Amino acid sequence: MKLKLIFLTVVLAISQLTLAQVKFEAKVSKNKLGINERLRIDFEMNKDGDNFTPPSFSGFTVVGGPNQSISNSWINGKRSYAKTFSYFLEPTKRGKFTIKQATIEIDGQTYKTLPVTVEVTGAVDKPKDGNDTDFLASENLHLVAEVSKADPYLNEAITVVYKLYVSPRISVSNWRELDSPKYSDFWSQAIDMKQLKIENGQYNGEPYRFVVLRKTVLYPQKTGKLNIEPLTLTVSVDVPTKRRDIFGGRLYSTVNKTVAAGNRTINVKPLPEKGKPDDFSGAVGSFDFEVTVNKTTLDATESLDAKVLVSGNGNLKLFDLPKLTVPNGLEQYEPEHNERVRTNLTGMGGNISDTYTLVPQYKGKYPIPSISFTYFDLKTETYKRITSDEIIINVKTGPDGGDVVTTNESAVRGKKPVTQTGNQFRFLKLNANLQPIQKDHFFKSTTFWVSLTAPLLAIPLFLFFGKRREQRLSDVSGNRVRKADKLARKYLSEAKKNLGNQKEFYIAMERALHNYLKAKLHIQTSEMSKDRIQRLLKEREVDDTVAIEFIALLESCEFARYTPSSSSAMQQDYDKASRVISTMDKQL
Repeated sequence: MKLKLIFLTVVLAISQLTLAQVKFEAKVSKNKLGINERLRIDFEMNKDGDNFTPPSFSGFTVVGGPNQSISNSWINGKRSYAKTFSYFLEPTKRGKFTIKQATIEIDGQTYKTLPVTVEVTGAVDKPKDGNDTDFLASENLHLVAEVSKADPYLNEAITVVYKLYVSPRISVSNWRELDSPKYSDFWSQAIDMKQLKIENGQYNGEPYRFVVLRKTVLYPQKTGKLNIEPLTLTVSVDVPTKRRDIFGGRLYSTVNKTVAAGNRTINVKPLPEKGKPDDFSGAVGSFDFEVTVNKTTLDATESLDAKVLVSGNGNLKLFDLPKLTVPNGLEQYEPEHNERVRTNLTGMGGNISDTYTLVPQYKGKYPIPSISFTYFDLKTETYKRITSDEIIINVKTGPDGGDVVTTNESAVRGKKPVTQTGNQFRFLKLNANLQPIQKDHFFKSTTFWVSLTAPLLAIPLFLFFGKRREQRLSDVSGNRVRKADKLARKYLSEAKKNLGNQKEFYIAMERALHNYLKAKLHIQTSEMSKDRIQRLLKEREVDDTVAIEFIALLESCEFARYTPSSSSAMQQDYDKASRVISTMDKQL
């Protein structure tokens, strides 16, 4: 019987402890949301507490809360209590974020919530969470991405223009980019927007004002359906309310609204295989092609430039130029690549070129064979080929090349023939008439011992001067003083050179005086008030007359900026500066 009573007592105690257990939890409305949605997080406890401390909400902006709610209920005679702190959060960027622990004190004990991980993705087309948003702002504010072409060819330029439409019913006071598209499958170039201009237009048949926020040129680098990610903004919107002021005017409230341009999908067509040349390098657009040289007649070992140039409109930065081939008698260096390309709403335009330096080794005539450039023409949707003319290089003077190959035959074979000139192999002299070198007994001579002992004797000197040098380098204030003193002498000398040029003379004079004060009084330019200078000079026991003359020189430099001065006055100021600095040197 006693064992049963003990058992029942233990069970009841455990039940009471379980019922009395404190719960403090963090609950989110969703664990995955778009950057243009909002998140609600509740910190809920089953017992009242004090000193609630929320986490920092890194990666989010608090747009609402904390809102506090308390609920009490009695079910079958048992009391149920819940207290909740609620926050509404707006993401600031994409990624995975951890909402850290919140804390509260209940019955003298500190309780913490578990961390919560939330993933923020790109903007969704239709935000699912409408918590704490204004319907009027949503209906009268639109961010639109206008794509120039929905079915371009591979490497054909398209443009995306982002426009923010605002209805006359509301007004926008500010906006900022919340998330920018990545364009991972495109080559992209943003068009510089020098200034934003408000224009009038229509949206869904209704009058709107709009502003173009961004223009981007895209060249698709893959075929098939490609996604253009949305641009997302957070906008401060002034929305009219039903309330009015004492004069009958409507009152406005400001709400922060997140808008996104929406995902856009384009279908990129592959370039046709029919008629595609074997040497096609990916050029798409409308182009001209030429090969030119800066001279066709020259002497051996002189250089000439051969330029391979493509100009026009298209994907100029996204293909390779054809390579120049030359006969083996011309020495060819690596080309210098040059791009003069501008990008606007129609795409890239301009020219690209490779400039080769060629140096002929022997006299003769060298043909630079013609080369071809192929591209896909978007207007006719066909492949086109442009072939350059053959160029003859005439080398008038120079060594005879013998049997030099002057066609492209050797380049095709991948071999370069050996050339022979008349004086390539010369007669080797068999009797050299060598003379014996007179013996010099260097070992154990005076020079030998001096050379041996001099480095050893120099070691203490090196150590001594090295230590002195380290001490000098570590003396920061001393180095600063020496540098300022050196600059004072330099600028005083510069002032002497500029006698007659009022502006340059007094600028150099003022710098000389300032650097002299830095060196002698250890003060900076910002501390050089006249009263402070006089006080420091007096503390250093400089005569009052000398100090007054020094201050007068500083005033002369200041007045000279605004009043003309004669050459004789400049000479007098220079002589006075030299005398005063010399006198102060002795007294300091």
